[in-house]
Amino acid sequence: RPDFGKDNVLFPQLPEIHSPAIRLQVFTHRSFFARPTHIFEDHHDDPSPDNEKFEHLGDTVLGLTITNLLMNLFPGLRVGPSTKIRAMIVGNPTLAEISLRYKLPDRLRLHPAQAITLRASTNIQADVFESFIGGLYLDQGLEAVKLWIDPLFIPYACAAYHIARQQHGLPPMPPSFHLGPTMRSMSGAPTTIPAVAAPHPEPSELLNMPTIGHLALFNQHLQKTSRQVEWIYSDGGEPLGNGYADVGLPPGDVIKGTKTTPVWYVKVMVDGIYHGRGRGNTKKAARNEAAKEGLEKMGIRVW
Repeated sequence: RPDFGKDNVLFPQLPEIHSPAIRLQVFTHRSFFARPTHIFEDHHDDPSPDNEKFEHLGDTVLGLTITNLLMNLFPGLRVGPSTKIRAMIVGNPTLAEISLRYKLPDRLRLHPAQAITLRASTNIQADVFESFIGGLYLDQGLEAVKLWIDPLFIPYACAAYHIARQQHGLPPMPPSFHLGPTMRSMSGAPTTIPAVAAPHPEPSELLNMPTIGHLALFNQHLQKTSRQVEWIYSDGGEPLGNGYADVGLPPGDVIKGTKTTPVWYVKVMVDGIYHGRGRGNTKKAARNEAAKEGLEKMGIRVW
């Protein structure tokens, strides 16, 4: 369950929509005017006065705001788990629960014959919450929405994060989890944002990391043209012949490896014609270097 502190002190107050016209339309359900639903487009002099467009807009604004919130709360979270967490906290049951806490369904204008049934509907309760977000966005902009939504959904996001970790067979909270910067809700109560520290390699480390992208691209082009490829390996222990001169060394000179740190040389032949050579601590790394030269010989720009 989301934690808003003792006596829900951290539950933010509902912001006020200043425009009377927007406020009225936010709480007007389409049943109130009983307009037909099969119309493609309203006449520009007679737009529909119900809240369906506000609800549609609010759904998009809420999705954007929550996605941004999750990125700030959990910067190391991958897209798949983040999508699941977002779905948990913007689903109709959650939105309906929040809507009821703000008593938004009580303010709906509904057709009298359907009022009791509609107010009791989870979908309608969630819809009016999204409609309110859309109205607030039109009235005051995105920053006003974020000022309200961020502290409102932080406890829901943290609770959903716990659930998602358990579903992935992980402990409730990673060891690096700590409280981050403090936000302030519209009620003035401080709300802490948890953040997850995610170590990243230094740029110098990235430069030294081996890549295999050239090999994949080289193989892809050969497969498209149905050409024959042959890889000829050597550990430097025998005469290497043409094409094996090591980078930065005179022709015929090679670097020899040891049992613990092997060095592999390879040259690549395409349809019997030499295309490139490479050296690496593994055969795959050597093939990648040879593939890079092969791509250049084939006229394909590589980096």
